[in-house]
Amino acid sequence: MEHQNGDNLPKGVALSWGLIKQSQRGPKRELSIQQIIDATIEIADKEGLSAVSMSRVASTLGFTAMSLYRYIPSKDDLLLLIQDAVCDISPLAEEADSDWREKMRQYVKASIEIIQKHPWFIDIPISGVPIMPNQLKMVDRGLRTTRELPLNDFEKMSIVLLLSGYARSCGLIMKDMDRAVQAGMKPSEFSGLAYSGALKELVTSDGFPDLYPVLMSGAYTEENQAANTVGDDFAFGLERILDGIEHYLESKK
Repeated sequence: MEHQNGDNLPKGVALSWGLIKQSQRGPKRELSIQQIIDATIEIADKEGLSAVSMSRVASTLGFTAMSLYRYIPSKDDLLLLIQDAVCDISPLAEEADSDWREKMRQYVKASIEIIQKHPWFIDIPISGVPIMPNQLKMVDRGLRTTRELPLNDFEKMSIVLLLSGYARSCGLIMKDMDRAVQAGMKPSEFSGLAYSGALKELVTSDGFPDLYPVLMSGAYTEENQAANTVGDDFAFGLERILDGIEHYLESKK
């Protein structure tokens, strides 16, 4: 079946939907787009996005860069394809006793896991609404969490954006933390715990009236975990978002 709308899409997007027919001219085709995508993801996972180039990917596969261009027109198109590829994850568990809050937790967790498994994912800037197949499956998965809620389509999309934005923010912090530790920084340095003594001398109640008591309590640098009533910061933040959604639902009754 021919799809005329493919002409309006970026080449990488059209390729992801199978809208571009591969040319049969030239040498016998010994590569596939999937092979190129897999090789690129492997490089990006191990060395980061900066290590990805058409020549590097081609060399890994035993071909020249020009060979790759017969399959994928540019590096930008290749980046679109690998970004979409890692969004191909399992659907939400359809559990009868799973409420909307739990489904949203699952959605956020799955979104964060993409960034944890592929830290380079978040290094590719957002250039618009998702339009590639696996990314749209993620949107569909997010919308499924709102299926039973008394919301209109605009409200549902706003909630999915809220959850996705929180997942992206958490993923970014986790990625930076992991990179810092891999570079040799101790976890206590990242959390500020290693500097708590110095900070208590530098931060005064006059200069930092609201930070000072938080720092002295040990909450700022995770110094006094025995008194921590929050637990995991990311989980706590998500629960407060879900509380807000629940309050909004109650207000509509």
